[in-house]
Amino acid sequence: MTFSYPVLVRWSDIDSYDHVNNVRYFDYLQEARIAFLADVFGVGADEFFGRSPVVLVSQTVDYLRPILLRHPPYDVEVWVSAVGTSSYTLQSRIVDHAEGLVYCKATSVLVAVSADTHAKRPLDEAERAALGRHVAAA
Repeated sequence: MTFSYPVLVRWSDIDSYDHVNNVRYFDYLQEARIAFLADVFGVGADEFFGRSPVVLVSQTVDYLRPILLRHPPYDVEVWVSAVGTSSYTLQSRIVDHAEGLVYCKATSVLVAVSADTHAKRPLDEAERAALGRHVAAA
């Protein structure tokens, strides 16, 4: 199941080449990832990290084409591609459905941690079930 999150390009996101600076892609991916996980676990975005804390341990981005300043928003699609013992992998891409274009593809690995000690912990059954309902292949 793929989740879609709209992102508007802000004027401050634009670099001297008149397109979105590549570092901002990470911001867009993070905004969508937080919204996705809040949706997956059925809580508000602010509540999510208190209830099911995770740490982003790896993220790779393949830049496919420049994002330009425009209105309407671009869509960031997010889905679960794998669930492990204490970690899970999310796939994302920034797209324009109207034009049929993909601007980037990303892979993010998150590890569950204890809220008190910040040590790695196993995913509990409720987390595994919630994530399992959102596993998709794209």
